[in-house]
Amino acid sequence: MEQRRAYIDKAHPDLSIVAQCEMMSINRSGLYYTPCGETPLNLDVMRKIDEHFLKYPFKGVLRMTAWLRDSGYKVNPKRTRRLYHLMGLQTIYPKRNLSKADRKAYKYPYLLRGLKIDHSNQVWAIDITYIPMRKGFMYLCAIIDLHSRFVVGWSISNTMTTEWVNEIVKHAIARHGKPEIINSDQGSQFTSKEYVELLQNAGIQISMDGKGRALDNIFIERLWRRVKYEDIYIKDYADGLELYEGLKMYFLEYNELHGHQSLDYKTPHQIYYKAAA
Repeated sequence: MEQRRAYIDKAHPDLSIVAQCEMMSINRSGLYYTPCGETPLNLDVMRKIDEHFLKYPFKGVLRMTAWLRDSGYKVNPKRTRRLYHLMGLQTIYPKRNLSKADRKAYKYPYLLRGLKIDHSNQVWAIDITYIPMRKGFMYLCAIIDLHSRFVVGWSISNTMTTEWVNEIVKHAIARHGKPEIINSDQGSQFTSKEYVELLQNAGIQISMDGKGRALDNIFIERLWRRVKYEDIYIKDYADGLELYEGLKMYFLEYNELHGHQSLDYKTPHQIYYKAAA
């Protein structure tokens, strides 16, 4: 990876960075793999929060703070709240609306309730999750085809920007064709003008989870649990490049080598391409 990165010419007169990355099989965000830093204590607390939150996504700041204290961490709700925000965590229970909604945000209804999902590229789901590392952390964004559970696109970054999310969507569409619907939560990246216009211009219907409803995007939540328990927590990646290479292998095996019980032990690759044929 490091050798290939050295050949990227950001000032090339004819080839864009995206084109050069495509030619050398490098994800564009791989040029900027610098993990976010925090104090060693906060990194340890964030790792504990992440593991506990996967099991108990209904725990808010106060209950998580109490659990951390019982586990020996001297933290207060203010610190826990800041780390929740930094990790992009949102509890699943409805909460009072304590702030005005962003008037520039674009929010759409949930379209999947009662919908029969029976073919590939009918519905994709997209989400972002926090990834702990040995010295810092990064964010992982992935897109999954709900019929086949096939991961059609993914990327890591040290910031959760709309530009990053849009790049992943564009790359997935270029490789696999466009879906009929893309479902997401109501995060700022997915309620931005740029993201909404990208999907609208492509003729893709926009679906968004009800605020605080964990079951609306349950398939990608299951993907996060698998990725973390089967890879992230076990490997304890040291840096962004190591994380990228590890996830590249994980998603290849997830898609193409391991049968899933929910798919009658066929692989997502088999279901996705059979249905798409």
